[in-house]
Amino acid sequence: MYPQLSLYIDGQFLNGAGRREQEVLSPASNEVIGHLPHATHADLDLALSAAERAFSAWRTSSALQRAQVLNQVAGLIRERAPAIGRNLTLEQGKTLAEAVGEVTSCVEHAEWHAEECRRIYGRLIPPRDPRVQQTVLREPIGVCVAFSPWNFPFSQAFRKVVAAIGAGCAVILKGSSDTPASVLAIAELFHDAGLPPGVLNLVSGDAGMISEYLIRSPIVRKVSFTGSTPVGQQLAALAGAMMKRSTMELGGHAPVIVCDDADIDRAADVLAAFKFRNAGQVCISPTRFYVQEGAYARFVERFAGRAEALKVGDGLDAASRMGPLAQGRRVTAMEGFVGDARHRGGKVLTGGRRLPGEGNFFAPTVMIDLPDDSRLMTEEPFGPIAGIVRFKTMEEALARANSLPFGLASYAFTSSLQNAHQVSRGLDAGMVSINHIGLALAETPFGGVKASGYGSEGGSETFDGYLTTKFVSQLN
Repeated sequence: MYPQLSLYIDGQFLNGAGRREQEVLSPASNEVIGHLPHATHADLDLALSAAERAFSAWRTSSALQRAQVLNQVAGLIRERAPAIGRNLTLEQGKTLAEAVGEVTSCVEHAEWHAEECRRIYGRLIPPRDPRVQQTVLREPIGVCVAFSPWNFPFSQAFRKVVAAIGAGCAVILKGSSDTPASVLAIAELFHDAGLPPGVLNLVSGDAGMISEYLIRSPIVRKVSFTGSTPVGQQLAALAGAMMKRSTMELGGHAPVIVCDDADIDRAADVLAAFKFRNAGQVCISPTRFYVQEGAYARFVERFAGRAEALKVGDGLDAASRMGPLAQGRRVTAMEGFVGDARHRGGKVLTGGRRLPGEGNFFAPTVMIDLPDDSRLMTEEPFGPIAGIVRFKTMEEALARANSLPFGLASYAFTSSLQNAHQVSRGLDAGMVSINHIGLALAETPFGGVKASGYGSEGGSETFDGYLTTKFVSQLN
């Protein structure tokens, strides 16, 4: 059963209790499955004061204590992943296998941060005067606020929480109102793992009101946001106006370069599976396909065949390989991309239509013969649509791939070391994956450049945004 939703503030779960509530809808049926309470200004003040109080103690906690909590959370995730994943599918739509996989992947993120937080080192700098001791300290930045999206509602929020808590910070989390059970599960995990009250707080409701209220608070020292570029720009401007540090993981429009010398069948199979994962609602989803002329016909036939064969249905149906889009407005957006492409001469090889029946279902879609200025080649579709075009030379492919303001993820398939080297150096992106899909692992940094944001999550860089550097010079 879908859980009763609540806020989580200062170690207490707070349900509706007269608060304004909004309906939570199933994307597979558009039926109401729950009611989400909205935080009031009083709730936000309570969360801020709780986080401030908790930080004063948590900042001096030992790395061993923080690691113990994170490892305890990892163990609880292993036990609860099927139940959490089912609720994730109910509210977000992705297949149950994908949902459980998303939750289970966070075991590694918890364990990685548990180990890495024990390696937050300072250093000694040799002095010019032997009577002086020069020390560099790495200290937790303070109370953080984190805003996470609906497409990966558990893992995106979880990565922010474990980084903040592992660094010794307190955090107030605001997840998407479309997928509240997934973030509530995170609060329950940390609560049951023995995290002190106030170190993690969960609020929900009016995104605009909550973000502005929390970021403007003098208690907050750090902002972490994953979402669209326009919203990220607004929050970054607000944080920057008050000199608050921020990490921004924003929109992308990932290019793929497939060279003549690649293993074409394997490239098409790998890319099709990843493209239509979570119905294409993935910030690092491959979306702009640049295929060299000699490989074009073979790649298009194989890729389109894989797309056409996908069974679309309710994510809880074991036979489904792609679920619905998360909201009805996303279906309308897909129709807009297809309509624009057709108007500009693009051809639909498969899909291109809303599927009949209840729910937000759209067919996996492959389009060709698209001009570079079409919406599909310039705007992130965030849905199950792929646009495939030809290229002649590597220089041409790189120029077209780099022509947009986005720079999150990018991909290339080639058997040439020269091509691989040229691509790895030439693509303007925070992440480049060559001949496979190798992104978003716990031990690797995740982040973009240009309009796709700044800062990294994961890898040895994971705590950089949550720590300050203090230099101490002492004359003995």
